[in-house]
Amino acid sequence: MVQTSTSASAAPPALELSRVVKSFGAVVALSSGSLTLEQGSIHALIGENGAGKSTLVKIVAGLYRRDSGDFRLRGEEVDFSNTAQSKAAGIAVIYQEPTLFPDLSVTENIFMGRQPTNRFGRIDRKAMRTEAVEIFERLGVRLDPDRLTEGLSIADQQIIEIAKAISLDARVLIMDEPTAALSGVEVERLFAVARSLRDEGRALLFISHRFDEVFDLCDTVTVMRDGKYIDTMPISDTSIDELVRLMVGRDVTEMFPKLPAEIGEDVLVVDGLTSTGVFHDISFTVKSGEIVGLAGLVGAGRSEVVRAIFGVDHYESGSVQVNGQPLRKGRPTASMAQGIALVPEDRRKQGLVLDQSVTRNVTLAIRKRLAKWGLIWGGLENASAEIWASRLEVKTAALDAEAGTLSGGNQQKVVLGKWLSTEPKVLIVDEPTRGIDVGTKAEVHRLISKLAQDGLAIIMISSELPEVLGMADRVLVMREGRLTGEFDRADATPEAVMFAATAEGAAA
Repeated sequence: MVQTSTSASAAPPALELSRVVKSFGAVVALSSGSLTLEQGSIHALIGENGAGKSTLVKIVAGLYRRDSGDFRLRGEEVDFSNTAQSKAAGIAVIYQEPTLFPDLSVTENIFMGRQPTNRFGRIDRKAMRTEAVEIFERLGVRLDPDRLTEGLSIADQQIIEIAKAISLDARVLIMDEPTAALSGVEVERLFAVARSLRDEGRALLFISHRFDEVFDLCDTVTVMRDGKYIDTMPISDTSIDELVRLMVGRDVTEMFPKLPAEIGEDVLVVDGLTSTGVFHDISFTVKSGEIVGLAGLVGAGRSEVVRAIFGVDHYESGSVQVNGQPLRKGRPTASMAQGIALVPEDRRKQGLVLDQSVTRNVTLAIRKRLAKWGLIWGGLENASAEIWASRLEVKTAALDAEAGTLSGGNQQKVVLGKWLSTEPKVLIVDEPTRGIDVGTKAEVHRLISKLAQDGLAIIMISSELPEVLGMADRVLVMREGRLTGEFDRADATPEAVMFAATAEGAAA
């Protein structure tokens, strides 16, 4: 049952949605969405991609209007037809990637569109700055109110969005996957800010796929599945296994399905790779049928190394060989020709053309192969896309649907399909399950394991230590641009890997 206030004297819930329905034509995005946020609490909303979480949030934010159901704010019925009405009612949404004006200052971004004026009708910049400083002091963060927002980290941009919400006296704050691009230190700072807002009596909704963060931060959790409300409970009365079962409607007993694979000869040999100030003297090998996990803290240089191997980034010295043949540096096309595929960390910006069809995205890397007499044959393009969409079980209404309309997990499958269609010998996957729900994570893990079983040499970068330990045959650890540890699967314990990843592991 959805938790509601039962005492006549108690304050009404900060926000309450009950049996909300929302359809887009024949597609039912929400068939029964319910959520109750109490004042002075942090409430988690979890569910697989496609569970209806985003649709529910967009109704609260005024982007969508519900078809039916109840929506109350502090006990009063509301019906927003635009985002301005939602903001005016005291609701603020902090997204994973904030949208600020890069050429304006921190203070100007906080007060954009509602700058205070002095008695002469001019913008009162002193009053704006004073209030910005007071808000940052309340939040316990150090941020220069006068600097331009261009170049600020995602973490600092989110703090600016929170400051904007406080300046508007927002009583309900929604954080949608706010930690996906943050380091551990940045996450802790964000959580400290969230707790201080809760202690002021505000209601916070926290949406995340990371269970450790849900249990660390939240007081209550609501689970959604297939557009429906499933259950709400105090976080202290549940467990990860129980939440997973409620989310997927079944027990996910094998999150890391490691299939037996015959490990063969060296396919990729990296020797002494160095890029001044980024990474130094990186040497390792990857064999056919082997999954090599690349672990380390955010900023250790893992992504930079694989980007240099693929030819996207520059390096000064060292060499790379594929099946005994030297690889020309700085040439992604040469890497592709020799059988290297790179699934990038940011699939939306670097892996997909979001406004192009699924078919076009899957076949992007093999368009020359599909061309005849200088023309792309639609039949060949559709047939190739159909093969990989079917093999990877991409869930989409049609292959001509835009890639941007797919869920995060299905977008990741499309990127994988694009690169697997090139028939690579070496597959590099950078954060393969970031932002993907728990059920789809198991599918991606199973796919990666099957590819290794088929003989691919795989490098997998992940910031989730259980993922590295569960999938890798061998774990390489980086710290500050250097390799500081190498462990076989049997010896790769969480303690050993973290020791090598931190400053204490310098002598490892």
